[in-house]
Amino acid sequence: MIERGHHDLGGRPAGKVERDEHDYELWERRIDAMAVLLGANKLLTVDQRRKNIEALPPALYDGLSYYERWLMSLAASLIERGLITSYELAAKIEQVARAATTTWAGCRRTRSRTRNTITSPGSGASTR
Repeated sequence: MIERGHHDLGGRPAGKVERDEHDYELWERRIDAMAVLLGANKLLTVDQRRKNIEALPPALYDGLSYYERWLMSLAASLIERGLITSYELAAKIEQVARAATTTWAGCRRTRSRTRNTITSPGSGASTR
C-alpha cells in the first residue's frame, strides 16, 4: 500500500475551510504572477511546483502559509531547472534584506485606537 504524504489531508479531519474573500499582500500577488509567467513561458509546470511543495518536510510545510509554500517551491524549481543557482538566490535574498533594513531604519510604528501609523524622521505620519 502507498503511504500518504504529510500534505495529503483527503478524508482526514482538518478543521473548517475559510471560503471568504480577502485582499492579498503585494508579495503574494508577486509570487502568483511569477508562477503564471513561468508557466506561460513553459519554464515551469504546475506538476513541478506541486512536487516541490509536497516534498517540504512536515514541520516546514505546516509552518508556512499557502504562498510561502509556493515561494519555496518556485525557488527549488528554478534551481532544479538551472534557471538560477543557489548562490544567485542567496545573493538576491541578502540584497533584498539589506534594502529592507535600510528602508525601515529609523522608522517607528505607533498604534492608535483608530489607525496604524508609520512615522519616519522628518516625514511626518502616514496612515497605513
